Amino acid sequence: MTSVPTPALAAVLLGNALMRIAGATGGVLIGLYLAALVAQGRTFDAGLVGALTAVAFGVELVGSLPMGLLADARTPRTMMVFGALLGAAAVQMFGLSSFVAVFFLARAGEGLAVAATTPSVLAFLTEATATDAVRRGKVMSFFEMSLLGGLAFGGLLASLLWQSIGVWGFSAVAGLYVAAAGLFLSGAQGRGTATNAWAGLRAALAAPMLRRLAPAWICINAMVGVWLGSTLPFLLTLPERRGQFLTGIFADRPEGVGWALLGYAVIFGTGVTGWSFILHRFRRITVLRLALGGLFVACLGFYALNHAGGQPSSIRWLIGGGTALAIMVESGFTPTALALLAEAVGEQAGRGATMGVYSVLLGVGAVTGALLGGLGAQWAAMDGLIAVTVLLALGAAAGVEWLARHTPG
Repeated sequence: MTSVPTPALAAVLLGNALMRIAGATGGVLIGLYLAALVAQGRTFDAGLVGALTAVAFGVELVGSLPMGLLADARTPRTMMVFGALLGAAAVQMFGLSSFVAVFFLARAGEGLAVAATTPSVLAFLTEATATDAVRRGKVMSFFEMSLLGGLAFGGLLASLLWQSIGVWGFSAVAGLYVAAAGLFLSGAQGRGTATNAWAGLRAALAAPMLRRLAPAWICINAMVGVWLGSTLPFLLTLPERRGQFLTGIFADRPEGVGWALLGYAVIFGTGVTGWSFILHRFRRITVLRLALGGLFVACLGFYALNHAGGQPSSIRWLIGGGTALAIMVESGFTPTALALLAEAVGEQAGRGATMGVYSVLLGVGAVTGALLGGLGAQWAAMDGLIAVTVLLALGAAAGVEWLARHTPG
């Protein structure tokens, strides 16, 4: 197998980043569009927004495994391009109609677009870095950074598009999807061969590393659901403080939520970038343990900050700085887990199916975390989110130790 040129890998990673930015931007635009329709006399409510979000995530969850199988049967490149073009068509439907049935169809299309691209991109990256462990660590770190693109820029870009061109913003988002398709088409050119999809699925389900990673992976991705769902913005903009510094901190400045998420993405991305250059120097299990240690310190930092309302601002900045460093350390978990799984998959058939199962576990974790985060917030606001995160971190730590006992070296 010949080495994949760096520009080709960069094209695929950038295409994946554009997919995530387009998805996040479209999701925010939908909320703005529905709010505008309500102002015109339509009778939509927040329940519709939540249902549309659930449809997108639900279709992504259910579709990841079948799309992974198709990536094995048709090659990853085919599914990447298909997913990007499907996303373009789906988001454009919002700008062309105001019927609720079309809204649900469009969101289902966007969810299926993500399901088609994520396992395919991961399968391609696994094959492209099969002979270079150092390169694989960097590539999987950059893949993780591409996922942060949506978090970092989606909300801000959606606000700018809506303010400047209104409903035509959906066409601009469709353009991002088309650009992603072009990058996938050029970057993944000539890579991958079709394999027996069902044999690939059997190999994926039989892969010991996938089963051993599953508990820790679900717990880690549950934290994504806890912190990056709708619960955190709700708490940060709550009109009551409940004796906590972070609860309601942006009640008078809701735009601060977007900037806070951008700041988090920058901190996390900085950590991922740092890990990409040193990941190959450590055992994978060691990095997972270090990342979990950083996670526990970050939880302690958030708790201290949440109860530092009466402290001088210099103390709060000191706590915030330490928490930021801990977040950088914890950022090494996901790219390390991806690299570990990619190494375990190796040259076997069924990379798409394996990454499809992996994506399903991601979705299960995110949905579980969103539910647990809501319960934690109802119980104790921001302290509740922190407590849920600690419990999930303990579960992840137990999963990593179980993995360590069955991982040689």
